[in-house]
Amino acid sequence: MQVLVCYHSRTGNTRKLAEAVGKGAEEIEGITAILKSTDEVTKDDFLNSEGVIAGSPVYFGTMAAELKKVFDDFVSTRRKMEGKPGAAFATSADQSGGKETTIISIIQAMLIYGMVVAGDPLDATGHYGTSCKGDPDKQTLANGARLGRRVAELARKLRG
Repeated sequence: MQVLVCYHSRTGNTRKLAEAVGKGAEEIEGITAILKSTDEVTKDDFLNSEGVIAGSPVYFGTMAAELKKVFDDFVSTRRKMEGKPGAAFATSADQSGGKETTIISIIQAMLIYGMVVAGDPLDATGHYGTSCKGDPDKQTLANGARLGRRVAELARKLRG
């Protein structure tokens, strides 16, 4: 069973967090995390995944256009994505740089796809999703892994 971790990363910070999310997902037995940047992800990656975790840097308080394009381009998969778990993560250059609004913009797209949205587990932050300013530190990477595990566990329960 696979979980897709789809991300856009210009500086490498979002990619680093995506890698931690993927590692966390793979801690769940039977789960393979597929890490794809927005320019690599395909419609089949969406359809063949039992969960999707999407990440973006903050661009004007919302997800990057590259990630939005993925959701726009794959809108024909909506009915097939219904009921699959999804989650979001974000990075920014500023402490108050719109990380939560960016996560919410990703969650909105997932809700429109009919997905079951998961926030951070309570042993992480217990909020909308994992986020950080700049290069993810050790705690942020651990929280990203927790988010990956949570979605992978939900995928097994809901789809397994």
